[in-house]
Amino acid sequence: MLGYMLLVLGYWIFRILTKANKHKEILMAAAYITGAEVFFRMTGAYIFYETAKYAVILFSFFGLFFFGFRNNAVTYVIYILILFPGVLVSLENIGYDVNFRKAVLFNLSGPLTLGAISLYCFGRSLKLKDFLEVLDMLVLPLITITVYVFIYTPDLREVVTGTASNAALSGGFGPNQVSTVLGLGAFILYSRFFIPYKNKLVHLVMMFFMVLMAYRALVTFSRGGVIVAGIMMVAFSIVLYFSTGRRTKVKISFKVFTLVFIGVAVWSLALLQTGGMIGNRYENKDALGREKEDITTGRTDLFKTQFEIFEKNAFFGIGVGNVKFEFEDKLGKAVASHNEVSRMLSEHGFFGIIALLILIFAPLLSKLSGRSNIYFYSFMIFWVLTILHSSMRIAAPAFIYGLALLNITYENKKKPTIHRK
Repeated sequence: MLGYMLLVLGYWIFRILTKANKHKEILMAAAYITGAEVFFRMTGAYIFYETAKYAVILFSFFGLFFFGFRNNAVTYVIYILILFPGVLVSLENIGYDVNFRKAVLFNLSGPLTLGAISLYCFGRSLKLKDFLEVLDMLVLPLITITVYVFIYTPDLREVVTGTASNAALSGGFGPNQVSTVLGLGAFILYSRFFIPYKNKLVHLVMMFFMVLMAYRALVTFSRGGVIVAGIMMVAFSIVLYFSTGRRTKVKISFKVFTLVFIGVAVWSLALLQTGGMIGNRYENKDALGREKEDITTGRTDLFKTQFEIFEKNAFFGIGVGNVKFEFEDKLGKAVASHNEVSRMLSEHGFFGIIALLILIFAPLLSKLSGRSNIYFYSFMIFWVLTILHSSMRIAAPAFIYGLALLNITYENKKKPTIHRK
């Protein structure tokens, strides 16, 4: 499988270097790698565990080489520079027996990926038609993951014995990551229900996979990706509804009603297939129907510990990668952070606060200045909520954040709902 990943990377580098529309090709390459990252990990098709993030950074550098970056994107240069004091602190505090790449770059690769793709995307425009092609490139490997999970997951009724997330329910891989990317894929195809594919057969096939992705994300028993996708769908529907005329509003309302009906059907099937366990999971109950004390499955303790670390090391933090060892000392377990915000605070201190403020306000100010992107709020929601429950373990939050920065142009100034790919 390593050969497959190398072939994919070689193919996209070749396309970027030979195609005329390099801007679109760079984004399509990054999108495909982002969508395929979890599949690479599931099948062991990687050189380093963070290979996909490094690839997105590489493609972003290609973009910066060919097009440079806009002057107003200098904000993200500052963001990247702010990350490095935490590295210097790590060099001073980290033990000699600790692998620097695994301890430091593992935690820094996500923020650097976000910085690189944002530096490239900020201030740039893309036609809606091309933007949808980028989203399609992200979805295609997610279809592969969906099929893979169906093939390599046993009968649900045989393996569902409790309400905890279980790798056996997600193709033998981390349910949190599978749920996150399949939830994202379901959202993208949900949006294409309103902005349909020109080819009716392709449209029907993609809507079929939307249902499959939603179902498989749901039965991973990992709630984060599903809840985030649901909130994104609501946000997208609201934005779309209020950006169209009265006649189109009626069509949107009918489509939303149809999708709600499909959602209820998917939920009912999941309840049936899991013997009602999925219902207990979302009600925060165990297999016997007793309510659990901690709805966050231990994440609250991690957050409290990180905040205490920040209070004691408020200016420079404790250094990138060191919070894992603090968890081992204070909680008796060496685990990676699930919350990127608290990790930034504990490991980067005051500089982490500045970095987070940049990431929040730079896109908002850009949006207020008149940039048009119908996916903006949904994509920002994905970034914020995903880094809160799953940190930046995969490239998706960083890449989706970058896409939110793009300005989408609509040919003939028509409303986005009438555009077809």
